[in-house]
Amino acid sequence: MNNKNLFILPAAVAALAAGALFTSPASFAAKHAKPAAQSKAAAPAAPAGPAGQTAVATGAPALAAKAWLLMDFDSGEVLASANPDEPLPLASLTKMMTSYMVEQALRSGKMKPTDLVTVSQNAWCRGSSTESCMYLPLNSQATVIDILRGIIIQSGNDASKAIAEHMGGGSEQGFAKLMNAEAKRLGMTHTNFVNATGLPDPAHKASARDLAILARAIIRDSADYYPIYAEREFKYNNIKQGNRNALLYTDPTVDGLKTGHTEEAGYCLVTSSKRNGMRLITVMLNTSSANARADQTRTLLGWGFGNFEKATPIQPNTAVANVKVNFGKADTVAAGLGSPWTVTVPRGQQVTTAVQPKADLEAPVAKGAVVGKVVASSNGKPVAEAPLVAQADVERAGFLLRGWQHVRGVFGK
Repeated sequence: MNNKNLFILPAAVAALAAGALFTSPASFAAKHAKPAAQSKAAAPAAPAGPAGQTAVATGAPALAAKAWLLMDFDSGEVLASANPDEPLPLASLTKMMTSYMVEQALRSGKMKPTDLVTVSQNAWCRGSSTESCMYLPLNSQATVIDILRGIIIQSGNDASKAIAEHMGGGSEQGFAKLMNAEAKRLGMTHTNFVNATGLPDPAHKASARDLAILARAIIRDSADYYPIYAEREFKYNNIKQGNRNALLYTDPTVDGLKTGHTEEAGYCLVTSSKRNGMRLITVMLNTSSANARADQTRTLLGWGFGNFEKATPIQPNTAVANVKVNFGKADTVAAGLGSPWTVTVPRGQQVTTAVQPKADLEAPVAKGAVVGKVVASSNGKPVAEAPLVAQADVERAGFLLRGWQHVRGVFGK
């Protein structure tokens, strides 16, 4: 400290202290980088692929689908895609939103699994071979949980229409409005629902990215009901039907989600698979056959799990940085991660981290409070972030100490 600062009058200190109650020091910022324990030389950037295709690792497969996408479940990052934002007919993939809305109504208590749903003339399926049916009898009632299984496993149009009328104020159109509101909330920006089934309509479309966002929401938000998506068959009204997702029968790591097919949409499939602690979501739109959608998905999953891995940028219970605290009894607080953190990156790529503390953080600070964030990057691209939390309490300083801290800030100390 310069000697001239020693001769500031107490009155001046008091005046400055009063000012400190209403002002704050300049913004504080810092960065911290730490390589992952398993870091190796960075992989080269991915070459340009087919038109509309992007990937964050080399050698993404060329797939026979109008649009496709591979997403990491944990971070929501798109690992590879082709035409991910083109709105396309989606057939019965629509029912993912129908089932999601049922699941969230059950989760919130707005409906109970044992609530009864009436099958109207409009919802009733007449047994046509041109559409998927749960085969609910006309004017009968079924429980919500049976309806949910009929939507997910049997892809029942009748089940979808019946629950849509039940939840949509008596009309499927009313339910479609609720579907679109939920899509907007989830961030599905290239989607428009007209009905609860996916039956053809020129205005009824969604993008591959949006469907991956929806699949991720189902897995994340519907833990109590997500196991239904892996069930291979369901019997109702003495009619047993099998799940049309062929991968459920051939790949034990696959546990969902939904198939779809109309002439306009082609053969579609949204799938989730978990291997060695890493979950990937795939979307396949407009393939040529049921076998093609399964084969293309197998190829994409194989490439994804073969080319990406989980990395731990920072070990848990590790102090990452000392974050500056204004007007506290301590000038800084040790900060770290509040919970274990992993990211998905191309195999062998280096992972670095950068700490971004909150600017102008003031005491009091409670242990566990968010005081910034840590951003993980791979090959120069941000791939994930995690909250930075205080590892101790910092009490607010008394009046005189706050005043002295303000004086020290004014004079550059």
